Formats: sequence, structure tokens, C-alpha cells
Amino acid sequence: MGRLFGTDGVRGRANADLTPELALQVSQAAARVTLGEGRGMAVVGRDPRASGGMLEAAVVAGLTSAGVDVARAGVIPTPGLAYLTALTGADLGVMLTASHNPMPDNGIKILARGGHKLPDAVEDQIADLMGTRWVRPQADRVGRVHDYPDAAGAYVDHLHAAIPGRLDGLAIVVDAANGAASPLVARAYAGAGAQVTLINADPDGVNINDNCGSTHMSGLAAEVRARGADLGLAHDGDADRCLAVDASGQLVDGDQIMAILTLALRARGLLPDGTVVVTVMSNLGFHHAMREAGIRVVETPVGDRHVLEAMRTGGHRIGGEQSGHVILSAHATTGDGLLTGLCLAAEVARSGQTLAELAAVVTRLPQVLCNIGGVDASRVGVDAGVLAAVEQVRAELAGRGRVLLRASGTEPVVRIMVEAETAAQANEVAESLATVVRARLGGGSAA
Repeated sequence: MGRLFGTDGVRGRANADLTPELALQVSQAAARVTLGEGRGMAVVGRDPRASGGMLEAAVVAGLTSAGVDVARAGVIPTPGLAYLTALTGADLGVMLTASHNPMPDNGIKILARGGHKLPDAVEDQIADLMGTRWVRPQADRVGRVHDYPDAAGAYVDHLHAAIPGRLDGLAIVVDAANGAASPLVARAYAGAGAQVTLINADPDGVNINDNCGSTHMSGLAAEVRARGADLGLAHDGDADRCLAVDASGQLVDGDQIMAILTLALRARGLLPDGTVVVTVMSNLGFHHAMREAGIRVVETPVGDRHVLEAMRTGGHRIGGEQSGHVILSAHATTGDGLLTGLCLAAEVARSGQTLAELAAVVTRLPQVLCNIGGVDASRVGVDAGVLAAVEQVRAELAGRGRVLLRASGTEPVVRIMVEAETAAQANEVAESLATVVRARLGGGSAA
């Protein structure tokens, strides 16, 4: 599997790459690194995919065997688990989810005290400690297990306390991706005053992210148009993402959402440093809009952990990714899709403008994204032929577009992103680079 921890925890095919035995060892090692031989407490949550119960049992066994008391939060979004970790003063939070990945995958996200993601160095310590000999606690030093009473309710109460205003008068369609937010979406949005229509909010363990949620927006767009709703919001399997569509069904992506919320924070006097943090994937149109508004943009590598690190280092209030991870640091330690959706809807209600009017602050350059599978993704940053092709394209697009090639941190693919003045030009460049990647790195297909 290479480095055990990727950009967002340990992830793989459940019961193949990510086995109960591995989950047991990861949780034991995490407890040992975090607590040494002392007692501690952890909160464990999961999304509703079929393998979640199996892996939850292994993680709980691993933690308790290391002397950690465990509160089981059940099915809950990742940001909800992060909030509960901070609220309870737990030493660890463990979330079992593969986020937006398909159902056969699963993952282990480990959070430190306060609900923060672990630094790379600590993750490497955990990986190094797995499988080594140790003295297990015995008798009354073994950890105990209990269920967290109304974990979802505590999280929803937090969301309602965090949003800047109510959603009265708004008709919203919400796509829960048949994921972790499904049991509490109505409670979250209707409780804030919205008239809510739910779609894909009936998880059966198999249908999570299945042609729904933030990676498949067409169903939401059609439902918004059919119902004449004001807007639609889509989450992913663990609800740390939020994307939107306006009343016409037009996509409002993470860049546009961040622009709207950044300007709203500044208008309320809650952006003292005048800064937003984004990754290199953010569209050039976002950068142009922020420059015109006098907002400073800090850019990081891809991955919300890099955004979080930059935000914590600089004390910044908002950051995120085009994919819909938005971090509002005054209220969350990680991307929170429900908080993002509530704040976005609250700004529509407060401003009296439509979502389309608010989103127009960003004029996006045409952007093409593609994934190349079946290649040696680890060589994308070192192969001379690939690097030469990228540099040639960058020279051709200088000032009029961008190109980015990288190995995915969550899947065995090379990701290509191209922005250009026209969609045709962006597609042409992406196809030419995909051809080079396949030829140089071992065949493969685009997805």
C-alpha cells in the first residue's frame, strides 16, 4: 500500500486492503502513540456503508485492548465526529469512512485531541509501531465501551448555534448521498427554518455515493428544477463536502461557495486578515474575483490537510477546496458540509439575492479534470517525458490558463487538471497530456 496513511487517513478496499486485522493494529498503535501506557478516551463514528460495522468492531477492540474507553457515536458525519471529539475532551476520534469513494472502499480517519487531523509525523509513528511487541493492559485497565447518547443531536445543536441567520422562506433540495448525514439532514436544515426536500437519504449500506451526492450532481439539479426550489445542496458519503446548484440547476462549486462565504464574513467584520486559503486546484476565476475584491489568497498543495495546516499556522478563518471541502475555523476543525450548506443558504436568505446572483462574483475559466488509471502514478513527478510535456503546455498557456498533474492521494490514478480560455482548448491539452502519461507511465485509461 506504500505509505499507510494517504492524504485523508488509511483507505482501501474493505476486507481486502483494509481488513479488520489492519484496523485493529492501526487503532492499537494510535492509542499507544497518543497515550503511551496511560488510560484515555476515544469517540468512534462511521458512515453507513456495509463494511462499517465490521471495521468499527475491530477499531473498538483495538482501542479498548490498549486501555482506551470508547464512546460509540454510530452513523455520523466526519465533521460531527470531529466536533464530538473536541466537545468531550477525548484523546482520539476515529471515523470509519471512505468519504466520496464507492461503497466497496472504506477508510480510517484518526483525529487528535480537539478534533484536529494528525500531523504526518504522528501518522508515521503509528505506522511504524504497528505489529511491534507491547505489554497489553489487563484486568481493570482494559478499556470500556458505551454508546454516545444522541450524538447526532449534539452535533446539530452545534450547527444551529454556528450559523449567522435563519433560512425561513427558502425552499431547498438536499442530496444526502445515502451517507452519514442521511439521518440528520432534515433536522439540520428544517430546524433552521428551511422548507426541505430530501433525496438519496435512505442508506442501505450499499447505495452510499451511488450515482448521487456531490460527485453526481445531475439528479439534484433535475429535482431543484422540477420543484421550483431556490437552491439545492449536495453532500458526500461522510458529509465533509458541500456543492450546490442554483434555481436553474446550474452548478455552484466549492470556489464559488468559498467566494460567497469569504465576502459574507468580511461584510460582517469576521475576516480580520482579509485572507482565504485554497489549493492549487482552485479556478483562476476565483483568484481574479478575490483580487478584485481586495482579498488575499494563500495557495497550498491539494488536500484539505494542507489547507488546515495553512489556516492554523496563519490564523485564517476560511479555506477549502473546489471539490466542496470548506473549513470555517471559528466553528469547525475540518471541512463541514452541513455547516457550509447552512451558511450558504443563510447568506441567500440574508442578502435577498438568488444563489445565481451571489455565485456570479466568480467567472470560471473552462476547466477539464480527468483521471488516468492503470499507470504508475508514483512516477508522475519524476518522469522526464511527462515533466517536459507539462512545461511545454505551461509555456503555451502562460497567463491564459493552467495545468496540474499529480498522483491522487486517495486512489491509484494520475489526476490531470487543465484550465484554458476555451473548453475546446482545455480538452485538447488534457487529451494530449493523457496520451503522454499513458505512454510514459504504462498504459491506462481516462475516467
